[in-house]
Amino acid sequence: MERRNFIQLTALSGIGTVLPVGTLLSACSKEGEETHSIAYKKLTFDLLKDWCDGMIKHQILEPSDPSRHGMLVCPACEEVDARLMDAVYPFLHLAKATGEQKYLDAGIALFEWGENVSRPDGSWTNTLDPKSWNGITVFGAISLAEALHYHGDLLDENRRKRWTNRLSEAAAFVYKKFSMDTTNINYGMTTVYAMNLIGRVLDNPVYTERSKVLAQDAKAYFTKANQLLFGEVKPKRNVLSPKGLPGIDLGYNVEESLNNLVMYALHEEDEELLDLLKNSLNTHLEFMLPDGGWDNSWGTRQYKWTYWGSRTSDGCQPAFGMMAKYNPAFGTAAFRNTELLRRCTTDGLLHGGPHYVSHGIPPCIHHTFSHAKPLAAILDYWEHLPAINTQTPLPRTSTDGITYFEELDTSLFTRGDWCGTVTAYDATYSPKVDSRQATGGALSILYHKKVGLLLTASMANYLMVEDYNQQPAPGKDIALTQIKNEAQKVIKGTASNFELTYICSPEKMQIRAKTQQKISTKTAFILPLISPSGEEVFQVAINEITIQKPEGLVKIKANVPLKIMDVEKDRTFNMVPGVEAVPIMAFFKKQQNLIELSIQVV
Repeated sequence: MERRNFIQLTALSGIGTVLPVGTLLSACSKEGEETHSIAYKKLTFDLLKDWCDGMIKHQILEPSDPSRHGMLVCPACEEVDARLMDAVYPFLHLAKATGEQKYLDAGIALFEWGENVSRPDGSWTNTLDPKSWNGITVFGAISLAEALHYHGDLLDENRRKRWTNRLSEAAAFVYKKFSMDTTNINYGMTTVYAMNLIGRVLDNPVYTERSKVLAQDAKAYFTKANQLLFGEVKPKRNVLSPKGLPGIDLGYNVEESLNNLVMYALHEEDEELLDLLKNSLNTHLEFMLPDGGWDNSWGTRQYKWTYWGSRTSDGCQPAFGMMAKYNPAFGTAAFRNTELLRRCTTDGLLHGGPHYVSHGIPPCIHHTFSHAKPLAAILDYWEHLPAINTQTPLPRTSTDGITYFEELDTSLFTRGDWCGTVTAYDATYSPKVDSRQATGGALSILYHKKVGLLLTASMANYLMVEDYNQQPAPGKDIALTQIKNEAQKVIKGTASNFELTYICSPEKMQIRAKTQQKISTKTAFILPLISPSGEEVFQVAINEITIQKPEGLVKIKANVPLKIMDVEKDRTFNMVPGVEAVPIMAFFKKQQNLIELSIQVV
């Protein structure tokens, strides 16, 4: 499309091409709309634009080579992150919002490159290998359908017809491929919205009716105790852990499954489902940390945990933003998490955790193109959104005491400025690969409202459970929680059975580790204190270490000598959830079976 015609078309669509962003946002606001919603809109729009600009920097534009033209090159992965159809929709959204040709060109080039991963059955594959997983077609189909629904008028008639035909092919595949019994629950839940949306875009009642059947089936996948969504486990949904607990993953629930159910339920005005979703979102919200991070320290797919969410899912903004009328704290969640995404973005790309930049880790581009889609959805849905603000506190900033979740065998606690998680959840994702997350009564999260994250879980050993959906680790990592190794075997030659006691008061957090077994003097309790490179660490006494953070001083004391473990850099780094830490070692003394540590913030 020629630039002159493109500008005329965007002007006719109601968005002027010469308006600056501030004027644009004011022009889009409704009469009487509260200014804090405009602040959230600006945050969302600016972040989406930054991401799209960042992706364009990594896009290959070589029309003479269809195998490369339109592809996004990942700074971190040797393989091609091929699920690029997700980004078509956000590029077209920005094309209309800004009137800039580069976004339309980028979206069209991405669509064209998609032919490199297209199969005769209408699907797209997750890698260049034609035999690779093609279930991701449901996500690309949603992106294409949203692009056509909201911004199809940017395309000339022939191109729009070709895109619509391609959507029809993908829809036929999704219709045949997925039910609630197919693979992980996030696919079935996503198909509910995909079939509903595509049915409306293609004017095909077969698909919309299919979505209603699936939506009814979806209601069976919420726990009775707390309405947590379950089903992120293999090989079958009804597989239970040794304790009889279902497979639940917070990251996929809040960033993908609940999103799509919410968008379906709102459009269909399914009040029964909306009521269920409201209760489920309330429970999931208990696990949001004060800075907008998601506590997925215990989830079955923790191997893809990135603190702000999950590596290859969408983002929590639609579910919580669109449901803020039911609980204003949902709006706080959408706002805080978007702010966290902003802080984890550098040079236009979303990094897989808070400390990627400080440790020199390049970002996987998959994080950016998958999380851009829900931001575009929020902006296109804006006229229907309730006010989104941060006036209503999150549960973990306003409660006091302990909340226990029986289906997770996990407790959340809050006392003063402290909040944390203790988990004995034992469900694992797959019996074939031990990607075991924190369990056994581990303190999997410790957070202080003044200085932020202090302790967090990691995998026992970073494993590439999904080779094409995880970023390779940069070097050796040190487990941040586990007593057993990746083979679930305990250490030999010293004690392996410990009683852990956690005592939290407004003044400090205390940890006690006790054993009745014979112990070696080479045995230590390791406290990996979360701290990015650049924060000063001091050994002020033989049994006291301090870490100076911008917001306050963290003091670690023990009843035994403390030592900092030697690591390759000043900090150890864990891909899960993307943080640096100072490993502090507290060694047991001869004939001593108790170690006591305390953490204070001043």
